[in-house]
Amino acid sequence: MNLVVVSNRVARGKPNEPMTGGLAAALLPVVEKTGAIWVGSSGRVRDGNQKEPFAEVEALGAGALAMLDLPAAHYGGYYEGFANSALWPALHSRADLIRASQEDYASYREVNAFMARALLRFRKPDSVFWIQDYHFLALGAELRELGVTQPTGFFLHTPWPARAVISGVPHHRALIEAMLAYDLIGFQTEEDCENFLSYVQSDLDLAVHDGIVTSAFGRTRAAVFPIGIDPQKFAQQSAKAMTHPDVTRLRRSLNGEKLAIGVDRLDYSKGLVNRIKAFDKMWTLHPALKRSASLLQIATPSRGAIEAYGNLQSEIARLVTDVNGVHGEVDWTPIRYLNKGFGQGVLSGLYRTAQVGVVTPLQDGMNLVAKEYVAAQNPADPGVLVLSKFAGAANELDAALLVNPHDIDGMARTIAAALAMPLTERQMRWEAMMAKLNTHTIQQWFADFIEALQETQNPASALVPEPPSLWPRRAADYAARFH
Repeated sequence: MNLVVVSNRVARGKPNEPMTGGLAAALLPVVEKTGAIWVGSSGRVRDGNQKEPFAEVEALGAGALAMLDLPAAHYGGYYEGFANSALWPALHSRADLIRASQEDYASYREVNAFMARALLRFRKPDSVFWIQDYHFLALGAELRELGVTQPTGFFLHTPWPARAVISGVPHHRALIEAMLAYDLIGFQTEEDCENFLSYVQSDLDLAVHDGIVTSAFGRTRAAVFPIGIDPQKFAQQSAKAMTHPDVTRLRRSLNGEKLAIGVDRLDYSKGLVNRIKAFDKMWTLHPALKRSASLLQIATPSRGAIEAYGNLQSEIARLVTDVNGVHGEVDWTPIRYLNKGFGQGVLSGLYRTAQVGVVTPLQDGMNLVAKEYVAAQNPADPGVLVLSKFAGAANELDAALLVNPHDIDGMARTIAAALAMPLTERQMRWEAMMAKLNTHTIQQWFADFIEALQETQNPASALVPEPPSLWPRRAADYAARFH
């Protein structure tokens, strides 16, 4: 098997560089250990018409990274436009924030087509294509249009919302019909998968049987593959990181007080405003926790050119200033707020230092920070995870303290309870969560998806039910309809 993994961005994963997100943290070990090639944007754009997309290739462990300069004329409409101003808010059930133009959609489709042409360079008879995330919903259809018949799967790292929400996305029908060009579509949770199949049945009027959809492209299986981490590797990394200068400085600065930690991209789906309000309420309800418990909130900026993100950054900065002004002392700061990222090595040590991990998104596909926080803990004295019930991770980490991120008072009480939890209960909860992490690892996620993808190509689930001679006509029909 020659595995080709595709995502919007490629991360090199150098030890001291900030990770770009959960997807990067998940895919790097897959590429390093399996010999896969990971194809994505270099982060640069190129002017002019590129008839032949050029990829810069470099080795990564047993595998390789291939980085493309995307077309400048379409990158803004594709990335900041349709992907992150229409799809991202919809996928996180924020229909009120959907913004998209016809030009944005056209650019999104153009970049999907551009990536499909680039992938032909890496196609071999035994190739398997594994496409990642919402940036490339239509990439499978573009590959089929170019005549690619190899197994092609798609995994969505975000949630998939209810029919009424996804229907707010312009061209939603065309996009979801295009998704059915994939042999296998993977989701984080059962709810996500059910929402998708509900749309396919009700809005596309297609037959669904045992998670298999029959469409003009053939048969597509929709299934659940919860993403994991490498818990043992992360545990070893966190123990080693305790001697890192950043971690030792943090520990010295605490002067014996307890620490809660939040690590998020600066995104409205992460529930940061409500989280800060919950800490404000906690210090108000429990004045004894002043000077004895503080929050370290790391919020890495992203997508600053999008209005909703700029507004959020300003709102959180004001809120942190207000809370620190009310509860702070001349020698004590309640909230340490950092707008920068950290490498995985340092982060693991910061997680291990904190007595409470606060992961309270309003909506999240999985949230690997929750899993990383648990894996980083000292087994002899583990911290407590406070976790939103609307994160996909809550389906597995049910021994965490689960909260409703819309309930400010409830979160305040739960965080206070986490800070006061006795050692025996902390160890019991931690052991239960580690057992789940050790069962659902990143390696298992990879193996399960690839096995399922390869199975879609057996005779019982052939990709194209009509004779091969009809395929060029089918591709032409598709192109005429959606381009």
